[in-house]
Amino acid sequence: MAGLPVLDSTTFTALSWRNIGPFRGGRSVAAVGLPSQPLTYFAGYTGGGLWRTDDAGNGWRNISDGFFKTGSVGAIAVAPSDENVIYVGMGEHAIRGQSSTYGDGMYKSTDQGRTWTHIGLATSRQISAVRVHPSNPDVVYVAAQGDRWKGTSDRGIYRTTDGGKTWTQLLKGENAFSGASDLSMDATNPRILYAAMWDHQRTPWMVRSGGAGSGIWKSVDGGDTWKRAQDGLPKLVGKIGVSVSPANPDRVYAIVEAENGGLFRSDDAGKTWRQMSGDRLIQTRSWYYMNITADPKNADVVWVMNAPVMKSIDGGRTFASVSATHGDNHQLWINPTNPNYLINANDGGASISLDGGKSWSTQDNQPTSQFYHVAVDDGFPYKLYGGQQDNSSVIIQSRSDGGSIGIREWTEGPGCESANMGVSAKNPRYVYGGCYQGLIDEQDATNGLTRTIMPWPEMNLTEPTDKTKYRFNWTAPIEVSMHDDKVVYHGGNVLFKTTTRGQRWTPISGDLTRNDKTRQGWGGGPITNEGAGGEVYATIVVIEESPHDANTLYVGTDDGLIQRTRDGGKTWTNVTPAAWGDGLVNEIAISPHDAGTIYVSFRKDRVGDPTPHIFVSKDYGATFTRIVNGLRDGEPVRVVREDTERKGLLYAGTETGVYVSYDAGAQWLPFRGNFPVVPVTDLQVKHGDLIAATEGRAFWILDDLSVLRQRADAIEKAAVHLYAPRAAVLAGSGGGFGAPRGAGRNPPYGAVINFRLAAAPDTATTLLLEFLDAKNGVVRSFATKGDTVNKLTVKPGLNTFNWNLRRAAPARLAGVLLFGAPGDGGARVVPGTYTVRLTMGTTVLTQKLEVQQDPRLDVPALAVAERDSVANLLSNRINEIHEAVLRVRDLKTQVQGFVTRAKETSAPDTIAKAGRTLTTKLGALDPKMTTKAGNGQDIINYANGINGQYGFLLGQVEGNSELTQPVKDRLVELEKLWQTLKAEVEQVETVDVNAFNALLQKYNVPGVIGGVKKKGPIA
Repeated sequence: MAGLPVLDSTTFTALSWRNIGPFRGGRSVAAVGLPSQPLTYFAGYTGGGLWRTDDAGNGWRNISDGFFKTGSVGAIAVAPSDENVIYVGMGEHAIRGQSSTYGDGMYKSTDQGRTWTHIGLATSRQISAVRVHPSNPDVVYVAAQGDRWKGTSDRGIYRTTDGGKTWTQLLKGENAFSGASDLSMDATNPRILYAAMWDHQRTPWMVRSGGAGSGIWKSVDGGDTWKRAQDGLPKLVGKIGVSVSPANPDRVYAIVEAENGGLFRSDDAGKTWRQMSGDRLIQTRSWYYMNITADPKNADVVWVMNAPVMKSIDGGRTFASVSATHGDNHQLWINPTNPNYLINANDGGASISLDGGKSWSTQDNQPTSQFYHVAVDDGFPYKLYGGQQDNSSVIIQSRSDGGSIGIREWTEGPGCESANMGVSAKNPRYVYGGCYQGLIDEQDATNGLTRTIMPWPEMNLTEPTDKTKYRFNWTAPIEVSMHDDKVVYHGGNVLFKTTTRGQRWTPISGDLTRNDKTRQGWGGGPITNEGAGGEVYATIVVIEESPHDANTLYVGTDDGLIQRTRDGGKTWTNVTPAAWGDGLVNEIAISPHDAGTIYVSFRKDRVGDPTPHIFVSKDYGATFTRIVNGLRDGEPVRVVREDTERKGLLYAGTETGVYVSYDAGAQWLPFRGNFPVVPVTDLQVKHGDLIAATEGRAFWILDDLSVLRQRADAIEKAAVHLYAPRAAVLAGSGGGFGAPRGAGRNPPYGAVINFRLAAAPDTATTLLLEFLDAKNGVVRSFATKGDTVNKLTVKPGLNTFNWNLRRAAPARLAGVLLFGAPGDGGARVVPGTYTVRLTMGTTVLTQKLEVQQDPRLDVPALAVAERDSVANLLSNRINEIHEAVLRVRDLKTQVQGFVTRAKETSAPDTIAKAGRTLTTKLGALDPKMTTKAGNGQDIINYANGINGQYGFLLGQVEGNSELTQPVKDRLVELEKLWQTLKAEVEQVETVDVNAFNALLQKYNVPGVIGGVKKKGPIA
């Protein structure tokens, strides 16, 4: 677009997001293992991409980032004849209305998942099964279930014979809503295939499962022709799972949704069928489950995945529940060579069993949670609040005082899996969490106790929504007023308000939805009802209170309306443009800079149109303008937020990631960096950070928006630029971007300095980065040339440097570990104003840097100064001792050298004797000053030197905000010990060395012994 700035993409790629967790698995419906490697498995998540474990689930790593363009995995298959070849079909087959996204076809790897290539079927949307020919890895069959929201022709059974270069549709549904829910291949004859077709459609108000297009089809010629199997099966069927027994190819199992459904079995290769079990536990909530797996070795053993896992050992006549790691289970893969090796894909992630299902690996090591929203408080560290689908609500810290964000840094909150959470940012004692069908709880953060506070305590599960008094969305919104934290809003089809923490609720509106009765009633049909609450329609889904005026609120509904009040709910105005039509008002955001400006994320994908929609109004909703230039077509927008400091800087969360705009939405740019391909359900701009809730990869934080906020054309054209850094806090221990496996990442400790280079400095130029105190004294410096300890490595574009807020380290002794002492520099600096100075050639740039005290502490300035004085003294003493050690060692080496050369003199024995005496004295000093311990185990083997005592005391000083009396007393004692030892060193360096030099001169030995120059105190 003419006139718009062109941004350097390196800015975005250099900025690094961090995944904070929680490390608790989210929904998976696809899993497979390598038959020849019983510890290696793959799991696909419904938003989180593809993951791999090589230690039977002890640890997982993502292998789809950088390759997949969408994140929802529906099916995985490993080629039996070549385990390097893996096929993945995208788009989960469990057709949820919430917490679910679409797929983009097929991906293939020929190197066991290291790299991936997209190989077609991009419009299939949801893929339920992939089957590979047992001896030819290029022959693949795909069950395309199709778009859940609308009828299409891109569904059915597909085949490729050239490894995915071309595809042929072999079986098409009887109507536009009939897709393939499953596909099974005869292990003894790959020409024999059984396809389960499913006539279905998801609408926002109902899930339809079943119709004329549902049924089982069989092919005996590799899919060229098909015949419907009917004998013995119910006439009206819904979703079906099918599995031919590898142990007996004449036996075929099917789990069938029907009025009289259950487990059906054929013992004549699909010609006739009979019902073996009508057990309700194997067929409940059919649209969500219905996966069946025949044991590879025993034809009488069959597994059905549902809530819970069910297993039959008598050919399907009876079933027993098998313990699992989650209540909702979707797919089971059994190793064909050993049925004891299993992987279960379920709503809590993926778990592995090596003993036939008796025990399972943990799912608390997979950062694949699905969150609907995120709320953020103002504490330090600030906390994130959100509901995790298929689990509980979560309250998690943004950082920890340890090396990572682990299980101790998060707790379960009020409400349930669908929780929309409300909390006062300033006073987060009371936390409100919702649940389906209008349930709402309050949790007291001081004691963990919860209260149930429903506005209307009516049991609405399975009730027709046109018969209930109120209607509540699956993730009904809760908003604690930012102006008065006694005021809490809760959205149903009316807006509720309480000022008594839920003891009393008052509706402050009438029905704010379209209230279309034709879109109310039962949630499922024609066979199975769905009454959990996901199909409750004509409800409020977002409440937005103006930060400028407590009386101005907007609500958005799932049937496409925006309602506004300017008088605290006394009157309401429908400001929805008629042209918008059907859709979902997914999010509303009021500009922090202008009271009349609102941004609306509007979704139409749930009525079959995935076009992205963002609308802005600058007149309180009187008129709207669509702003989507630069967004990818076919990618719905979930949320838009404006930066709290820079007006017109917008962030958008879409179905696959984050976008940014610098001109109030006139032009959008993808903001990927290291952020994964995943639906972004919510964004918050708080505390100078950008916080993201995702649908499949938990919570992410982009720390420090300074670079984005300060962006300007002049900066991007400059040879060198130093950005103004945000304040650094003397808190935590960091952990940075190297968190251990299975834990969230902390921000790097200290000050983050960003600078930009048009080009890296040439070999003749030194780039110097310095930190100066209030008196312009250099506290710490780093350079592109010089010692490795303070080495600065740079590149063209954006550079980020982390200063750990420590002064220069004492002189180092190679291979020496000081237990309990800071290992990454000298003493910490004190709170105050510092200067960052960047020098390259003749260019000198400076910026102010504020270093702040940990806000959790209240320490008098005199105590801070006293502590700093002692910390510096200790650090300088360590430096003084280490320099003495280096001098003593150098003297010892010189003496030994002179003794060797004195062999050619007239008095070699005299010099040798004097040399041995001197080296003995020097050798005795070394262990008094330092230790031989070089690792964490040697510290309990080798004695401490006095340097270790000073280092340990420095650690004790830094472990408290004020000096304790024992620290002061110990310092006095150490100082006396050092003065005594220091006198011994000086005695040897002067008297003894001078005497030895005199002896050398007496016998005409050329040269004299020289001491190492003392450097004095460190900066």
